Amino acid sequence: MKKILLVLGIALLLLSGCSKKEAAGSASGGTLVVWSFTDEIDKMVNEPSWGFKATHPGINVEYSQTPSDQFQAKIDPVLASGQGAPDIIALESAFVRKYVESGLLLDVSDIYESKKSVLLAYPAEVGTYQGKVYGLSWQAAPGALFYRRSLAKKYLGTDDPKVVQTYFSDFNKFLETAQLLKTKSNGTCVVVSALGDLNNSFLSARSQSWIVNNKIVVDPAMEQYLDICKILHDNRYEGRVGQWSEGWFAGMRGELKDENGRAVEVFSYFLPTWGLHYVLKTNAPDTSGDWAMCQGPSSYRWGGTWVGAYKGTKNVAAAKEFIRYVATDENFLEAWAKDTGDLVNNLNVVNKIKDTYSEPFLGGQNHYAEFAEMAKHVNARLLQGSDEAIESLFGEAMSAFVNGEKTKAQALADFRAQAAAQFGVSQ
Repeated sequence: MKKILLVLGIALLLLSGCSKKEAAGSASGGTLVVWSFTDEIDKMVNEPSWGFKATHPGINVEYSQTPSDQFQAKIDPVLASGQGAPDIIALESAFVRKYVESGLLLDVSDIYESKKSVLLAYPAEVGTYQGKVYGLSWQAAPGALFYRRSLAKKYLGTDDPKVVQTYFSDFNKFLETAQLLKTKSNGTCVVVSALGDLNNSFLSARSQSWIVNNKIVVDPAMEQYLDICKILHDNRYEGRVGQWSEGWFAGMRGELKDENGRAVEVFSYFLPTWGLHYVLKTNAPDTSGDWAMCQGPSSYRWGGTWVGAYKGTKNVAAAKEFIRYVATDENFLEAWAKDTGDLVNNLNVVNKIKDTYSEPFLGGQNHYAEFAEMAKHVNARLLQGSDEAIESLFGEAMSAFVNGEKTKAQALADFRAQAAAQFGVSQ
C-alpha cells in the first residue's frame, strides 16, 4: 500500500511539474499577431538589441501596419466577428476610447496595478473604463507653447522661458500679449498661425464631458474657446491658415505671407512632446536654436498611442507580456526614451534621465525636464468614446461662428442638435 501511495505521489508531482512548465511556456512562447497604424510599434518589435523579439526569442511575432486613416475600417469587422482578429492592437489617441469602452479588449488591470506607483496618472486614465484598465501607453504627450526666441527678444524684450510664461499665464494674458505683438510689430506679428492650435488646451480645461446623463453638454471652457477664437480672428491676431496646411508649416519657417503678399511673423505654436521632433524639426530645420518652450495658458495633452489586446486572444499570457514590456519595463523604456526622445510613462525612468538633456533646437533648453513637470498636471478622466465625432462637429460650429456664417447661439444650437441626433441623446 505504501509503495502504491509513493508511486501515485511521484506521478502527481511529475504532472504538477509538467503543468507548471506548460503554463510558463505559454507566457514565453507561441505566436502574437500585432496590428498597428504607427511604425513605433514596428521598432518596438524589431529593434535588434532591446526590441520585443530580441528579448523574447520564444515568442513569434507577426507584425502588420495599416495607415491610420484605414486602420479602424480594417480592425472593426474582425473584432466584432472574432474572425482573424489580432492579439495586440495599437490605439491612437483620437480613437482609443472607442475601443476601451467597446467590451472587446482584454482586462490588463493587473499589469497596471503592479506598476501604478511609478506610472503617470493620465495615460492610465485614458485606458480605464468602469474601473478596469484595457489599454496602456509607454508615453505621455503633454503640450506646451513653443515660441521663436528672436521674436520674443524683439517684441517682449526677453526670450527667457520663465519670463515669457508670464505673458501667457492664462488666456486673458494670452489675448493681451496678442494685442501687444500686433501693436509693436505694426500688424506683422501674429500670436499663432491657426486657431486650431488652441483646441486641445480648452478640451483639457473642461470640467464636464461632452455627454452627461444622456445629454449633450457644452462646457464653459468650450464656450470660452469660441469667444477667444472670434477675438483672435476679428482682430487679426492669428495667421488665418488651417492647422496642418502649407501656410501653417510656412509660419514655422518664417515664410508665411498674408493674402496681399505681406510677410507674417508667427510668434508661437501649441504643440505636444512629439511636435518638437516630428513637426518643428522636420519642417523648419533652418530655425534650429531659435525656439524655446513654456507651459502656456493651461495644461493639456495631445496625441499618443496605447496598446491593448483582443479579449478573445488564444495567447493571453504572451499578449499581456507584450503590453507589460512596452508599457512598463524600465530597461525597455529607458532604451526607448534615449533612442526616440519620447517622454516615457514611468517616473523612475524619467527621474533617472530627465536632467541629462540639452536640446540644441531649443537653444539648449532641457525640454525633457519641462515636459516631465507638465505631464503631472494633465487630466484625462473626461474622455469618452464619442469624443472624436463630437469634436469634429464642434470644430464645424467654431468655424461657422468665427467666419461670421452663424451667430454663437445658432452655431451652438446646431451643434447640440447634430451631436444629439448622432448619438441618440437629448440636447
